Amino acid sequence: MSARGADIRVAMRLVALVAVMGTLSFAAVPFYDWFCRVTGYGGTTTVAAAPSASVSTQSVTIRFDASTSAGMPWTFRPVAREVTLKLGETGLAFYEAHNPTDEPVGGTASYNVVPYAAGSHFVKIACFCFQEQVLQPGQTVRMPVTFYVDPAILDDPEAKFAREITLSYTFHRAALPAAETASAPGAGPVSN
Repeated sequence: MSARGADIRVAMRLVALVAVMGTLSFAAVPFYDWFCRVTGYGGTTTVAAAPSASVSTQSVTIRFDASTSAGMPWTFRPVAREVTLKLGETGLAFYEAHNPTDEPVGGTASYNVVPYAAGSHFVKIACFCFQEQVLQPGQTVRMPVTFYVDPAILDDPEAKFAREITLSYTFHRAALPAAETASAPGAGPVSN
């Protein structure tokens, strides 16, 4: 076999390796998200359609945290810093976001719970994080999250001693939906 043929085979193998690695890296994000939601790994919470059927006599303090990622111009904060509830009792918290810019800005929220072991027992019924938010220039909104901590946390050997849980949100800038982009100041057809 010639040296040129060997070079072509090496080049083809490298192209195939790059294609496989690219495919795996593309699939890693949704797979990791699915894994975290199923297992509660990394403080990922669960979602429920209705409040808990049982309420315990034990209480837990929920602390609220808020931040924005680099490039997100909003100010974002919890309205109250903490609340104490009984396990299974439905809680309601509000976060406030403000867009100080002169243009509409879209955002999506990522969240987690600390300690991580409590994540699978922290159940959100309704949350602003389930959909993209768009704030108009100068707009301030209060966004609710309805939740409870499942009393089953007491049966979890890794989470049963959690008496304080922190629910943390980070807002990331997101592309505006087409309808918002079309109505944004300065948007519209470009004339030559």
